Amino acid sequence: MKKVISKFGGTSMADITCMSQSAQIVIDRHSLVAVVSATSGTTNKLIELSVVAKKEKSWTEVQKLIDVIRNRHQELIDQKNFVTIQKDFDLLIEEMTSIAKGIFFLKDCSVKALDILMSFGERISSLIFSEVLNAKLTEKKLNKKVELLDVRNYLVTDHFFGQAQPIISETAKRMQTLNSNPAEVVYVTQGFIGQTADFQTTTLGRGGSDYSGALVAEAMQADELEIWTDVAGIATTDPRLCKLAKPIGEISFQEASEMATFGAKVLHPATLAPAIRNNIPVFVGSTFAPEAAGTWIRKTVDNGPVFRAVALRNKQVLMTLTTPEMLHAHGFLYKIFKVFNDHQISIDAITTSEISVSLTLDNSARTTEVLSQKIIDELSAFSEVKIEQGYSLVSIIGNKINHTAGIAKKIFEHIENVNVRMICLGASRHNFCFLVDEANGPEVVRKLHHGLGFEG
Repeated sequence: MKKVISKFGGTSMADITCMSQSAQIVIDRHSLVAVVSATSGTTNKLIELSVVAKKEKSWTEVQKLIDVIRNRHQELIDQKNFVTIQKDFDLLIEEMTSIAKGIFFLKDCSVKALDILMSFGERISSLIFSEVLNAKLTEKKLNKKVELLDVRNYLVTDHFFGQAQPIISETAKRMQTLNSNPAEVVYVTQGFIGQTADFQTTTLGRGGSDYSGALVAEAMQADELEIWTDVAGIATTDPRLCKLAKPIGEISFQEASEMATFGAKVLHPATLAPAIRNNIPVFVGSTFAPEAAGTWIRKTVDNGPVFRAVALRNKQVLMTLTTPEMLHAHGFLYKIFKVFNDHQISIDAITTSEISVSLTLDNSARTTEVLSQKIIDELSAFSEVKIEQGYSLVSIIGNKINHTAGIAKKIFEHIENVNVRMICLGASRHNFCFLVDEANGPEVVRKLHHGLGFEG
């Protein structure tokens, strides 16, 4: 039997009905592991809790928010009378309250403390979902056992709180101690969170539960990874930007990686790396329409069009580094990349001229450090630094883009009245990207989606 890892997003955990639908998918797909997100909106509430606890003088306001989180989940437990998990739920709420009290009394919330606080979303949802799944198995008279795992005992990370990186080898070593027979057991565990070797809770960054699913699939040497969300697969662009977006039945790892990295909302940018390393096919489908075709992501596909999709990535930072010393000199790029490497900052797109380098950075937790004076001072030691914000990166994803004549003309004739700040072409045969003002981003996507033939 295939080893299938199924990951479910927040909307798939929104209420008992959604959880029940997700549980049925686990049964129908013979999943070995179900990796779940927090219930929809809970992570935002936990972040709000950290803010309120830090700034409020009265504990009453903090307690009100704790009660909102508690009551929402208590209603799910009461709805199905899951009395067997009541004690465990109460302990989680008690622990969450203790963390909130620490923030309240110290009037400080470190990234480390926030990681612990945010972990309760997944820890609570997985507890409830394990009971929903167990009830569904009993209803179907299936002789299979549900085991709730604390993923923190298996997914080992570094100490970069807020956006921790997994330690692949140790994670695999721990995960492979589990029973890998899907006919006997189904595991329920949490996405988004992990733990350092010295038992400190970490998170993989917002949206990191997809990545968790892929890491579990890699560690368990799975045959398939499934990502279940609220849309039936990957589309030619974000349906929220363009109503005429069309579903994509099959897409290559390379194309999907470019889409995820450059703005597609369906997948977390890091999700595909573990799947690519181990050639694990990935399916993206809708919890609410499991019968729909969805999208398969594979190493090779039958059809590779020049234009596959258009993606948009907002909140981009443009940094330009200039120095006359760069002219006919060597080592300048090394100096730049060394600074970013030292601070573990990822660069998205880059262009160079005789004396300047321009690069884009996503405005994430790690990138926020770039704007700190310390890093600017390091770069200013050998160049003039200019930082601009408020941009969007538009990416046209496809195949053989850098070997197809007339690509630029086809693209820019549809947006001739839009100022393009930076263009990046040639590094990838799957991507042509450029920078525009954030206010122009959605309209540029709509014009390209229509003009490049996606709607034909």
